[in-house]
Amino acid sequence: MSDVTALGEILIDFTPQGENEQGFPILVANPGGAPGNVLVALSCLGMRTEFIGCIGKDYFGELLVSTLQNKGVQTNGIVYSPIKTTLAFVHIDHQGDRSFNFYRQPGADMMLSKDDVDLSLIADAKILQVGSISMTNEPSREATLLALNYAKEQNKIISLDPNLRPLLWQSLEEAKEQIEALLYFADIVKVSGEELAFLTNTTDIFSGAKQLYKKFHLRLLFVTVGDKGSYAYGEDGLVFVPAAAVKAIDTTGCGDAFLAGVLYKLLKRDLLDFNIKEAILKQILDFGNAMGAYVATNKGGIPAMPTLHQIEDFIVVNKKEE
Repeated sequence: MSDVTALGEILIDFTPQGENEQGFPILVANPGGAPGNVLVALSCLGMRTEFIGCIGKDYFGELLVSTLQNKGVQTNGIVYSPIKTTLAFVHIDHQGDRSFNFYRQPGADMMLSKDDVDLSLIADAKILQVGSISMTNEPSREATLLALNYAKEQNKIISLDPNLRPLLWQSLEEAKEQIEALLYFADIVKVSGEELAFLTNTTDIFSGAKQLYKKFHLRLLFVTVGDKGSYAYGEDGLVFVPAAAVKAIDTTGCGDAFLAGVLYKLLKRDLLDFNIKEAILKQILDFGNAMGAYVATNKGGIPAMPTLHQIEDFIVVNKKEE
């Protein structure tokens, strides 16, 4: 049995690493994609994980499979497509914030069909993790909805990270419509401050979080606001915990690390009944913040995910510096 099974995209992030002698950027191929990032982070923390997705029969596809396996993620749900593995080119600004350009017209991740989904991998999991990128195109949209409906029938906890990437959608209206379709399935949701504003048409965190939580009958909502920290909205309202101050090198995968930290604590402390006191919720946020901060100080998504020992040491060091 796995703790978390994730369905969705896994791809190669080409991230800049300096320049060559002619001044052209040197790009490093880092395994990435939000569902894969979350699973690797959970696996590094000692959780049992399983991935469902589609990759190309090419060098990059093999690199992704071997990376997941080397990190302890089970890959029984991976299928292969003649379409090439999806590539993303990452631009990082002087503050470590990143933006993306995708080579996905089409990409293998879009090719996951409903017949490819091994439902036993969902039946054997405590949590199903999904995002919205698998909803951008068919057949992966149909496969995602099949998995979600099955997870609901099996009374599984469903965790959602919308992971909005506007360039991958025909329009922002379609993006919002499809993300809302996912929200009706979700128990746990993690959004960025920008995604919350996109979904609720307000920049006020309290108002937006309350609106999203109530409208979609969520059990727990997390809102990340970068280096400022994170919020949680539950039965008792809004809770905020500031983030540790670190010098960001690359923010790729920070939100995924945060979510993995949150899911790890919910699983480890047996809190999936969502009966969580405010003090415990703050501890969960604190750990999620630490996971995001750790990853921000390292390059790449999957390669930056810490082990439990590494994140515990990081937390101790940062507590001393406060």
